[in-house]
Amino acid sequence: MEETDVSNLKKKKTPDEIIELIVVVMLGITALLTAWGSWIGSLHGGNQATSYTTSNNLASEGNSEYNAGIQQMNQDMLLWNDISDMQMEISFAQGSGDEVTADKTCYQLFYKLEENLSERMAEAIGWGSMGEEEYNDPTGTVLAWMESDEAYTSPFFDEEYVAGYIETANDLLAQSQEELEKGKEANANGDAYGLVTVIYSVVLFLLGIVNTFNNYKNKCVIVAVSLVAFLFATVYMLTIPMPAGFHITSFFTGG
Repeated sequence: MEETDVSNLKKKKTPDEIIELIVVVMLGITALLTAWGSWIGSLHGGNQATSYTTSNNLASEGNSEYNAGIQQMNQDMLLWNDISDMQMEISFAQGSGDEVTADKTCYQLFYKLEENLSERMAEAIGWGSMGEEEYNDPTGTVLAWMESDEAYTSPFFDEEYVAGYIETANDLLAQSQEELEKGKEANANGDAYGLVTVIYSVVLFLLGIVNTFNNYKNKCVIVAVSLVAFLFATVYMLTIPMPAGFHITSFFTGG
């Protein structure tokens, strides 16, 4: 009796039983990988949404900064035109000996410069910060400033200076474009994981109908096709980058 039991245990599995075992194992593994692919794909989708939202916010802020910069530049250009006109008026008054007009215009120009110049423009035209002595002698300060070449050189001939008005806007727009590219990449990766899950779904379907075939060869063909599809999907999945900032332990540690 014992010898019979041992012989039964050592009995080799039939081909159909081997096929069933392979199918069961592949079903389990494929189901797990399908769930994994769906999860990672959703994470890519989340990164895509975050990147697109951030990109839109940065673009909006960049456009706002651009408009503000252009508006400030236009105001400074009008200010420079006023400054140039007053310089000419001072020079003309001095040339004609009209000291009263020259002194009056110097006062006007002094306070226009002090009250309206931005730090960038003041530095560009050589108008430094005024101390108490300069405020006590506006005429002398303006005339001393007008002796420098910077006083007559428009800062708007300097491309670097002009670009400074929209430098912040350009930085924000560049960041917006960078985030947009990240969103596009996340979208492409999410679509790739979607394709992987579709292939895994096909594998699950094929494995699910194996036992409906009575012919052993037909079963082998279905299993072989399933295995090829499974390997293709798995290898393809391994080539797809993981979501940015992904670390599996962070989902358990809250990091």
